[in-house]
Parts: sequence; C-alpha cells; structure tokens
Amino acid sequence: MGWLEGNVAVITGGGSGLGRALVERFIEEGAKVGVLERSAEKVKKLAADFGENVVTVEGDVSKYEDNASVVRETVRQFGRLDTFVGNAAIWDFSTKLVDIPEDRLDPLFDEMFHINVKGYLNGAKAAVKELALTGGSIVFTVSNAGFYPGGGGPLYTASKHAVVGLVKELAFEFAPKIRVNGVAPGAMATDLRGPGSIGLGETNVSSLPLADLIKQCTVLQELCEPADYTGHYVLLASKDNSRTATGAIINCDGGMGVRGLAETAGGNDL
Repeated sequence: MGWLEGNVAVITGGGSGLGRALVERFIEEGAKVGVLERSAEKVKKLAADFGENVVTVEGDVSKYEDNASVVRETVRQFGRLDTFVGNAAIWDFSTKLVDIPEDRLDPLFDEMFHINVKGYLNGAKAAVKELALTGGSIVFTVSNAGFYPGGGGPLYTASKHAVVGLVKELAFEFAPKIRVNGVAPGAMATDLRGPGSIGLGETNVSSLPLADLIKQCTVLQELCEPADYTGHYVLLASKDNSRTATGAIINCDGGMGVRGLAETAGGNDL
C-alpha cells in the first residue's frame, strides 16, 4: 500500500514538469487525482496516460470558476477531496527591474501575481469546504525564491515570498480542520514558461544551462528531475505521516541556505 491509499487530490498545472511528476507519484501512492491544466494537448495526454485514475479540466488557475470546476468534477468522480496542491506558476527568467520596460511593468505584475498568487488563493477558496469535510490538507509549491534573492527577478521573488505568507496565514485560518504546508524546490529542467507580457510565453526554463547554475549555487551540486521532489508532497499530503505539520515549508533546494562564504562548496576531502 502507498502512503496516499484512498486519498483524492487536485493538482494544478499537472500537465508537465513537476505537476505531471506529482500526478504520477500520487497515483503510484494510491491516490486518485483531478488536474487543472491550461493546455488542451496536455489535458488529452493526461487522460490517455492515466485513464480512470484522473479527472482532467482544461482551465486557467487565475479564474476562480475554473478552480471550482476541477474541484466539482473531482468530487463528482471520486466522491471526496483530501488534498489540494497549488502548483501552476510562471517564472520571470530573472528579469531585473531596470530591464522591464515602463509600459510592461503593470501587465507583467498582473500576470505574475494572478497566476502565482491569485491562482493559489482561487484553488484554496474552491477546495476549502470539501477539504474541511475530510480533514484534508493544502500543499503549495513555493521555491528557493521564497527565501533567497537571485532565484528570479523582483516580481517572481515577490510572488513566491507572498506564497510563503499564504501558507502561514491559511494554516492559521483553516486550523484545526485543514493543514496548510508548502514545498520549496530548487531548479529543475521542465516546461516552466515565462510571462507572455514580456514575450517569454513560449520560452521554457530548460533552455538555460541549469546544470552549471546549480553547481554555483548549491552544495549538493546536482540538477534534480521533477520526480526527485515529489516525495515531499506525498509526505505532507499523508495525514498518517504528517499529522502535526501545518504552516511548514520543506526546503529541498540542494542546500542554498548552507552555502556559507566559501568560493566553491564541497571543496574539502571528506
């Protein structure tokens, strides 16, 4: 038996990258999964690959009704909801404030925060009543940028700091019935896209030399696959294994916070 046997989850942005890895891992652990995904092509592939174990809804996390729709369809199909995973996001490709054209600042801010922050609020709002019935939990994808500078530009970093605040505030508001936690992964090669408002909507993070960047900024110096991060979500979704955890965030970014002041990490012969 898996850790999520009988669990029913909703995962946003589940069509590729970390989101798809989470769908696959949750199903392996015994869960049924509803997915909110904006790509029609990815929605079809999820249904083809996972069959009766998934419910797929094509939609936009920045729209409340699309979040409510995936919750309704998931409960209709599987009878309950135990976990909501807010995961869909965009990245700003570390665009510095001085490099953002003045006429793009407003639309870029709106796009970034509507997806990365309001998307999580919409999902939590849509799921809260069903989660209260099961004593369920919420897990938000944060980022190393929720704690350290340099993981994105000012708008992405601000959006992920906002998600840290959401984890804490909703853990307070939803207690004692619903636990709210987060996972802060490091870099990974995925289909994570940039903002369309600055012409990066079709550019993904895999286009960057991530392996070299990871060696510079983490002590473990390993570029992980999306699947490598999924166990942290499973732990937090499992009531049996994380019953006392709420308002917590698991940092699993390869050790950014313990780099120290050395020029290179791991230079000692151990």
